[in-house]
Amino acid sequence: MREYAPKYSKEDLLSLYLLTGGVAKYVELLVDGDCLTHERMLNAFFEKDSYFLGEGKNMLIDEFGKEYGVYFSIISLIAQGHNTRGDIENRLGMELGGYLKKLVDDYGLISKQQPMFETAINKNVHYAVEDSFLRFWFRFVHKYSYIIEAGGLEKLRELVKRDYATYSGRVLEQYFRNSMIESGEYTRIGYWHDRNGENEIDIIAADELKKKVKICEVKRQKKEVDMRILTEKAGVFFQTTKKYGRYQVEYQGLSMEEM
Repeated sequence: MREYAPKYSKEDLLSLYLLTGGVAKYVELLVDGDCLTHERMLNAFFEKDSYFLGEGKNMLIDEFGKEYGVYFSIISLIAQGHNTRGDIENRLGMELGGYLKKLVDDYGLISKQQPMFETAINKNVHYAVEDSFLRFWFRFVHKYSYIIEAGGLEKLRELVKRDYATYSGRVLEQYFRNSMIESGEYTRIGYWHDRNGENEIDIIAADELKKKVKICEVKRQKKEVDMRILTEKAGVFFQTTKKYGRYQVEYQGLSMEEM
């Protein structure tokens, strides 16, 4: 972005990460098309005969074989936020243990996640689509393929723009988690919520050698971060898990400004 769009905004940077996941081929296509603003990237993604529209299907249909429809439905639901096994099985009306296991262990397309320090192996399990491009593709292209077939690409762009803020907020969390992992500064990185879902912490990053822990809230805009609420949630975390009670604690609000 510094080289090809030096006046880029943080919204532009987040869009590039969200749409391409850093895959060189996708980035190159946007650079070649001079599409490095948020608006231009979305337009390029959803223009007629766009390379991106068929890419998800082209990548995976041969891999999955004749059962690709089931796998596509599972990934699409996870990308939409239906990320527990029970929820997915209820929506598809079938038992999916074998399919989910293959998507995690064989294909590596989804991950199995639990809150930090969850002791029960099968409690609080959530699934996530790992690849940024595929998450977006399944969330908006595969789900709304009927709109594309009806020639409604402009309508689909409007729909994406309507949902973009909420969707990109979750991607921003992934961006910061991945950045922390790549930094090599921590021994444990994860998220936490209680079993009632009343208290949720976006990122907990601990250095168990230096006895330090960072508690983070992620919002698109800095002004949306409430540090008082974050410290209250952290108090519940410390009390519930009995972890990091004697650590040096840092509270941080993360937004697009910190990208």
